[in-house]
Amino acid sequence: MADDILPFSSAFPEATEADWLREVEKALKGKGPDTLTRKTADGVGIKALYRESDFAAGHDPLGIPGAAPFLRGKTAAPDKWLPWDIRQSFAHPSAEQANAEILRDLERGVSSIEIALDPAGTAGVQITEAADFDTALAGVRADFAGVALDHATSPGAPAAALLGLWAETQENAAGLKIDFNMDPLGALARTGTLAGGVDAAFVRHGAVANALGAKFALAGLFRIDARMVHEAGGSEAQELGALIASAIDTLRRLDGHADTAKIAANFTFALSLDANYGIGIAKLRAARRLWARCLDALGLAASPMRLQGVTSLRMLTKYDPWTNMLRGTAAAFAGAVGGADILTVRAFNEALGLPEELGRRIARNTQIIAMEESQLGRVADATGGAWFTETLADDLAKAAWVEFQKIEGEGGFAASLAAGAFQGRVAAVRETRAKDIARRKIPVTGVSEYPLIEEIGAPVADVETPTPRAGFSTAGIQHFVKAAIAGGADASAPALTPTRLAAPFETLRDAAAKADRPPAVFLATLGSLAEFTARADFARNLFAAGGIVSKEPPVPPKTVAELASAFKASGCRIAVLCSTDKNYEAEAAGAADALKKAGAQRVWLAGRLEGAGIDANIFAGADVVHLLKLAHAELGVAQ
Repeated sequence: MADDILPFSSAFPEATEADWLREVEKALKGKGPDTLTRKTADGVGIKALYRESDFAAGHDPLGIPGAAPFLRGKTAAPDKWLPWDIRQSFAHPSAEQANAEILRDLERGVSSIEIALDPAGTAGVQITEAADFDTALAGVRADFAGVALDHATSPGAPAAALLGLWAETQENAAGLKIDFNMDPLGALARTGTLAGGVDAAFVRHGAVANALGAKFALAGLFRIDARMVHEAGGSEAQELGALIASAIDTLRRLDGHADTAKIAANFTFALSLDANYGIGIAKLRAARRLWARCLDALGLAASPMRLQGVTSLRMLTKYDPWTNMLRGTAAAFAGAVGGADILTVRAFNEALGLPEELGRRIARNTQIIAMEESQLGRVADATGGAWFTETLADDLAKAAWVEFQKIEGEGGFAASLAAGAFQGRVAAVRETRAKDIARRKIPVTGVSEYPLIEEIGAPVADVETPTPRAGFSTAGIQHFVKAAIAGGADASAPALTPTRLAAPFETLRDAAAKADRPPAVFLATLGSLAEFTARADFARNLFAAGGIVSKEPPVPPKTVAELASAFKASGCRIAVLCSTDKNYEAEAAGAADALKKAGAQRVWLAGRLEGAGIDANIFAGADVVHLLKLAHAELGVAQ
């Protein structure tokens, strides 16, 4: 310890934990430190302070980095130059434009690329034929820079086989770094359908995996992707539970169609990371615990879990989008410190549309700065042994195991999805969180809190949607898999639809922006500046979250008559009384009466006082979304 060399603390008297607890109770006015514990959506407690006694003492039960069962990552000596893979996603519908963006970003620090695919060209690159890959990947050396696929609306086999056709034509084909990322169960969860049924889909994907695996030794064949759970509003334990359940069900259904031991060691696992970097780090650590336990239960050899972290879409906002840079940075920190092998940072302007060069540049530079200037990848498992991180990871793993057992009890991931059972649990968490967001118990900076009515917009790419195509060509499958695979009826399930935390407030802002003139309320201040400022600021912030401007008297009125005159001059329909509770008791009723005589259709009050002439109240903990909808209706703003 530093004190052994430089005894800085020697001048202070020794203090015990009991002494510390007494000081805490004094600061909390008789309450204990347990009152500071907060709960995650899964009910997992997060304390204000962690001590050695919170985690197993006397030895390190997790081993060392780079050693089985790989709970602390795959290596004890991170790559000096590239400790993790900087992966960038590309989604421009034009294969030609996507290629130009890919080459530009590879030149500027990206180490691998991921192509979002969409035959319709609305949510990804329009690639449906092998020739399209020739265009999109022209000049790309996949033996140096990895190439990955993101099958947003497809289970993956057709597009993976088409990429295989492209890969066969490249030099050093066996040494290409390709992630085909097939994911039938992920497609069922995301889209709500799986063509030909689950059984036929796995026969097809097993056959394609066998053919591609034989030709491309370094390729990743399947990606177990649970991000859709997070994006649909699910909790950390639900996302982790779905991740493991999907992996187990995938192996179960591939059994007899592919070498499951080899497939299990070859999986890539994808998780979302949001701005809460403490939980993000713990989530990645919990995932490794869970997968190691599964490999042991399956009797398979321990192997490192290949983890891809992708920054959350649900945390991004359309309004005040520049704040998304901070969110992305925090999430990237979680991925780097938590040991993600692959990290994808979303562009800060992705919620607004297709990112252009600025968005992609900030995304990749966030990682480059974290890696090369902040040196985040220089230490293997930097948070290993930290009492908070280890305890939270263990708690998340236990909660996720409970969710995994529920899914298994429902027949596995596919069966749970088909029955809608898992989606129902996700919806319950989403609805609870939505209520907390509406009440601003969970703030969304720049949207529900500290919104800017006049803000600087962010640029997005100007894109023309191409003519939709029918779907992926089966030429690749026919090339790699000679035998025909019969399908049955399509499998169906309620889709896990993505949502964004800011969406309810953004809908209100959008409606206000479309109004003929900016909707406004009048802040009817009572008393001195010191008396009304706090509640006037609160009201101004609250109404701005719905795109409503707050007008105020040019000079604080000294009488009710002056207040009524200032309101009449404002041209507003709604007046909001702002002052102290003491002033309200003496003046609120008279002020409300004078304001209504001056033309106010409604009088609101900042505070909880109710009485004659008060039509609505705004206060901390109120349902702000409901109040703003009410204000919009009274102001004639169409929804």
